[in-house]
Amino acid sequence: MAVPAAAKVARALAASAAALVLLWCVHFRGGFALSSLQIICSLVGIYAAFKFHNESGIANLYSLHSWVGLGTICLYGIQWVFGFVTFFFPGAAPTLRRSTLPWHVRSGLFVYLLALLAAELGFLEKLTFLQAAGLGKYSSEALLVNFTALVVVLMGSTVVLYVTAPMHSEHMHGYSAMRKS
Repeated sequence: MAVPAAAKVARALAASAAALVLLWCVHFRGGFALSSLQIICSLVGIYAAFKFHNESGIANLYSLHSWVGLGTICLYGIQWVFGFVTFFFPGAAPTLRRSTLPWHVRSGLFVYLLALLAAELGFLEKLTFLQAAGLGKYSSEALLVNFTALVVVLMGSTVVLYVTAPMHSEHMHGYSAMRKS
């Protein structure tokens, strides 16, 4: 099957945007801005999920996926506030920043793992609903859900490996100030 030109353009734009975001984060340490955007997107997602459930007559917060997801978003918000007060806001002393950085990184990794768990539980829940509606175990939709879940696991694993790998920089055990360019 031939891929339409619009789909090719959309994929190229998405890949370019991902590359630019990665470059911006690595070069300018734009974690705070991206974290703020993630919080906004997660709040929109929560609103959409509750709105859909309420309009469809589906109970809210009935599954492990919803509880883990909501807990993840709450912990992410706490992590964001802690990071803002400690690292972005100029009031924290460098010694406090240096001593809290390892805990900030570890708790961020924990929240990331919870987000991966919530995503995987969401895939499982979707697949369960599809199969309960009569979808075959080896249908194209079931294979797509499983393949997407595997991609999420592999992507998450590479991020965890990257974050936990030994660092090779001059600021290996401490806080380094943001680059002012």
